[in-house]
Formats: sequence, structure tokens, C-alpha cells
Amino acid sequence: MTSESDTPKPGPSADDQSSTAPADPADGDRGWEHETKADVQAERALLVRAIGGWRGLFDSGVPAAVFVIVYLASGTFAGDNDLGLALWLAIAAGAIVAVWRLVRRESLQQVLAGFVGLGVSAFVASRTGRAEDFFLPGILINLAYGTAFLVSILIRWPLLGVVIGFITGEGLAWRHDRRLRRAYAAASWIWVGVFGLRLLIQVPLYLAEAVGPLGVARIILGWPLFLAAAYLTYRVLRPALARARERANINGTDGKDSSLGQ
Repeated sequence: MTSESDTPKPGPSADDQSSTAPADPADGDRGWEHETKADVQAERALLVRAIGGWRGLFDSGVPAAVFVIVYLASGTFAGDNDLGLALWLAIAAGAIVAVWRLVRRESLQQVLAGFVGLGVSAFVASRTGRAEDFFLPGILINLAYGTAFLVSILIRWPLLGVVIGFITGEGLAWRHDRRLRRAYAAASWIWVGVFGLRLLIQVPLYLAEAVGPLGVARIILGWPLFLAAAYLTYRVLRPALARARERANINGTDGKDSSLGQ
């Protein structure tokens, strides 16, 4: 007979360990080992849908560059800055970009959004007669987005979590996961910084009526800054998304894939 001391005692189950073990930041990293290439691509596509694509920034950057170049060149060679010519050529550049996107059968949403934004900028500048007002709608949009992200963090409803939850069909399930809430809040702070930096640089230039520097700032703070922020967002969210996907796969009993991996 074996004594009671020799009888092996059952250890805690996996469920008990997961519920009682302290949070380990490295847990999210372990989910990376099981990620497939399709998972990574799906996560990147998901973030692009949530925060917008770089193509929209490129589409709005080209007309802005044309506007600044024509406006400044007309003042240099003709002796007077031609606001009307600059606006019409900027609209023409936007139309060319839109047609190119349509020929390539790309998303009409970004094409229309970019062209509408260009139209509003041109309308405002044409009505006020001030070239710097071409950039005013963009400044106001950055103010609105930055405020929305900041408020969402302060009330503990980070905007990225709301948007990604809506896109994936998970709704508000992420709010029950403390790590996901923290990850979405941290990633949302990145975008508060993006919009805040744009305002910090563009508002003084706008008040100084510095059209040329405004155009340069619009381009530099457009897709280059967007790509950097998108990469940081991906790095911040990737462990949490991988962990959530693994948990969904483990808990799923109907054989369907997690929406995070679609």
C-alpha cells in the first residue's frame, strides 16, 4: 500500500491557473508563437480599417502640394499669388487621383472622402480669399479627432476599442478584458499625440499666414507620421489581440474561427 504522503496530489487545473495567476505582461507575447501569416495580415488589415488607410492621406496630400506649389509659383513669376488658379489646379489633381483610384477599382469610400474634403477646403479658401484657409478644415478635423480620442480615454472607453469591436462584431466584449482595455487606451494615446502634434505645428503657421510652411507641414505630418503611428499602434495592440484570439479559439465550441482571425 502506498501511504497518503506517497500519493501524488492533483495540481490546479489550467482554468484555475488562468484565473488565479497574476497578470504577466509576457503572456501576450506567447500568443505570437501560434500566429500564422494570415493572422498577422488580418490584424494589420483590421487596424487599417479602424484608423483609416494611408491612401487617403496620400490622396489629400497631392492636391495640397499642387495648391502650395502653384500659389507660390504664381506669386514668384507673375508678381501676384493666384489663389483661384491654385484652387482649380488642386481640384484637378484631386480629380486625377480619384479617377486613378476608380480605374484600379479601389475603395470608393476613401476616394469620395478625399475629394469631398478637398472640395470643402477649396470652398472655404475661395469664400474667404485667404490661401491659408485652404488648410483650416484639416486643422479643425485634427482638433475634433484629437478631442474625441482624449475624451474616450478619460472616460475609459478608448475609441480604438470601440471601433475595432464594431468592425470585428465583438461589440463591447473587450471591456471585460483588462489587458485589452489597457492596450486600447495606450494605443489611443498614440493618436492623441499624432493629432496634438499636428495642431501644435499647424496652428501657429496658420495664424502667421505661412502658406508654404503649412503645405510642407501638411505633407510631413500626413502619411509619414501616420505610418509611424500605425506601426506603433500595431506593436502595442498585437500581444493583446493575439491573446484575445487564442482565448476565443479555446472557448469556441462551434468550430468557427475567431473574428479577430478573419
